[in-house]
Amino acid sequence: MTDTPAYVPPKVWTWNKENGGQFASINRPIAGATHDKELPVGKHPFQLYSLATPNGVKVTVMLEELLALGHKGAEYDAWLIRIGNGDQFGSGFVDINPNSKIPALVDRSGPEPIRVFESGSILFYLAEKFGAFLPKDIRTRTEAMSWLFWQMGSAPYLGGGFGHFYAYAPFKIEYAIDRFAMEVKRQLDVLDRRLADNEYLAGDEYTIADMAVWPWYGALAKGLVYGAGEFLSVQDYKNVQRWTDQIAKRPAVKRGRMVNRVSGDPASQLHERHDAGDFDTKTQDKVAPAS
Repeated sequence: MTDTPAYVPPKVWTWNKENGGQFASINRPIAGATHDKELPVGKHPFQLYSLATPNGVKVTVMLEELLALGHKGAEYDAWLIRIGNGDQFGSGFVDINPNSKIPALVDRSGPEPIRVFESGSILFYLAEKFGAFLPKDIRTRTEAMSWLFWQMGSAPYLGGGFGHFYAYAPFKIEYAIDRFAMEVKRQLDVLDRRLADNEYLAGDEYTIADMAVWPWYGALAKGLVYGAGEFLSVQDYKNVQRWTDQIAKRPAVKRGRMVNRVSGDPASQLHERHDAGDFDTKTQDKVAPAS
């Protein structure tokens, strides 16, 4: 512990714009748009506005899985929302998601556009619409939904809790890191125990529950987020590792991870996706030299 004086909260909190760490430029205590900006609209039934964070990957994986099953109605345009630049605070995006978080989806296949926001809601909407990746049997369906909602409640402790204080906070706080590391390891143990006797989270069937959990905890298990693999001893969760590897091999998952990605190997980055052929011709290793 340091000799830094203990923080005493004031009677009334005020916004300190200089104390937001890496995300100070986009964090604020109020909602709503900061600027006027319409969103582009492409030719396909679904318009996705997103970034390849774990929450964004959930939806692009789902859409690619649906297309792989032959659901042509799941064709989509994926538009890049650079959250570091504040694109999510444009008026057009706020109209679709008043919470200003990616991903946001518009279904334009019917007489009136339908907006869908929150990644879990989008997965459920698509599963219901196409009758895929959500079991019909009430027991298995409920199990899938339970794990879907488990992810919604658990991941904030991983991302906004552990990830923030371990990797992004302007200074290290031992108590905060210990508190959230303990919780994340408990979550990994929950998953590991479930996957010891089940191929997938809902049982024998790959569902939207796996699509929701994998981008967060699969990436964590492979040391791809927060530089924390060794710190959390992720290799010890053998069943999570097996499940992570199994899902990562799926062709639709490989494609879904590429969409709206702006970091890593240029060959893995497809900033926008408007056609299936874009995976072969418009990744950053191909377009960047010409731009």
